[in-house]
Amino acid sequence: MLALGTKRSVIREIFEYGKKRKSEIGADNVFDFSLGNPSVPAPAEVNEALCRLISSTPAEVLHGYTSAQGDARVRGAIAEYINNTHGVCESADKIFLTVGAAASLTVSLNALLNQGEEVMALVPFFPEYRVFVEKAGGRLVTVNYREEDFQPDIAHFEASITPRTRAVIVNSPNNPTGAVLTEETIKEIARILTEKSREYGEDIYIISDEPYRELVYDKESYVPYIPKCYGNTIVSYSFSKSLSLPGERIGYILVPAACNNADKIYGAVCGSARALGFVCAPSLFQYLIPEVIGKTSDISIYKKNRDILYGALTSYGYKAVKPDGAFYLFVKAPFGNAKELCERAKKHELLLVPGDDFGCPEYVRISYCVSTDQIERSLGAFKNLIDEYEA
Repeated sequence: MLALGTKRSVIREIFEYGKKRKSEIGADNVFDFSLGNPSVPAPAEVNEALCRLISSTPAEVLHGYTSAQGDARVRGAIAEYINNTHGVCESADKIFLTVGAAASLTVSLNALLNQGEEVMALVPFFPEYRVFVEKAGGRLVTVNYREEDFQPDIAHFEASITPRTRAVIVNSPNNPTGAVLTEETIKEIARILTEKSREYGEDIYIISDEPYRELVYDKESYVPYIPKCYGNTIVSYSFSKSLSLPGERIGYILVPAACNNADKIYGAVCGSARALGFVCAPSLFQYLIPEVIGKTSDISIYKKNRDILYGALTSYGYKAVKPDGAFYLFVKAPFGNAKELCERAKKHELLLVPGDDFGCPEYVRISYCVSTDQIERSLGAFKNLIDEYEA
C-alpha cells in the first residue's frame, strides 16, 4: 500500500506535471493529452433532473442511505433499459450499484478470485487492472495483440489459459486504443472459454469493463453485448464517460441470468462490496439514473477531434490504427521508444502517456477528450516533434 500510495500511476504523474507546467507558462501554452477526463458537458437533462430531484425530494430521502445494493427502483430502471436495448431478460435483483467502474471491477474480482488464481488481460490494457487483480489475491496474465487492428491474438489467448484461470477482463471500446472487439472475436473467446471450462471442470468468467460502450463514432462500429455470446459474463459499467460524470462515481455490476450459479455469484458480489466498504453508492446520483439512462453527451465532438487528430498525425508520418470508439489515439513511437517520445514531446509542451504500463512500450496514448481548439493549436507541435526524428 505504501508503494502504491507514494508512486502515482504514470497517467496521474503526467497530469500533475501538466498542472505545474500550466501554472508556470499558462494553460493555453500546454497541450495536455494525458487524462481521459471528458471535456464535453453532461447532457442538459442531467442538470435539469438534478435540480428537479433537489427541489422535489425530501432531503432525508435524497441524501439518506439506500439499500446496500442500491435503490430497487433505480435497479429496475437499469434492468429495463438493458432488456429493451439488448433484447435480453435481466433481473433488477442481479444488479449492484457501485462507486464507478473501479469499484465494479474491484468488487467483481474479489467476489470471483481465490488466492493465486489468474486473470487474463488483453494487451493493451488499463494499468490499474494489475493493481486491482493483485489486491484481490490474483495474478495478471497478459495476452498479445494483432498490431494491424488491436484485436487479441487468439492463438496466444488460448495457449495462455491454465487450470488456474478464473477470469478474463474485456474492455471494448478499449482504453488506450479505442478499438472495438468484433463479434467474431468475442465469439472465438467465448468458444475457447467454454471448451476450457469444460476441460478443467471450473467456470471461467468474462468481466466486461464497459465505461465506453456508447462512445462509438461510425455506423459500422458495433459493440457486441457480451452476455449474449457468453453467459458467464459479469458486466462492469460506469456512467462516467457516457454522461460526462467521472467525478460523481456512479456505475453498476450486472450478473446476467445466463451466468452459471448466478445467485451465488451475486451473493459473492454483495459480500465483496461489504468487505471492501463499497455499499450504498451515492444516493443523489442513484436517483438521477432513471431520469437520464440512455442519454449521452454530444459525442460528435469527440468524433470531430478524432478525425482532425488522426488525419493530421498520419499525414505527418505517425503510425496509428484509427480508433472506432472511446477517446484515445494509440500512436507508435518512432524507433519504438515511447518514453523517449514523451520526453521529447515535453519540449514542445505536448503531454503524452507512454504505453509501457498498458503493456505496449512502443506506443503512446493521446487522450483527445480535450477542446477542438487545443487539438488544432497543437498540430504544429506534433509536426515539429516528428520532424526532429527525420532530421
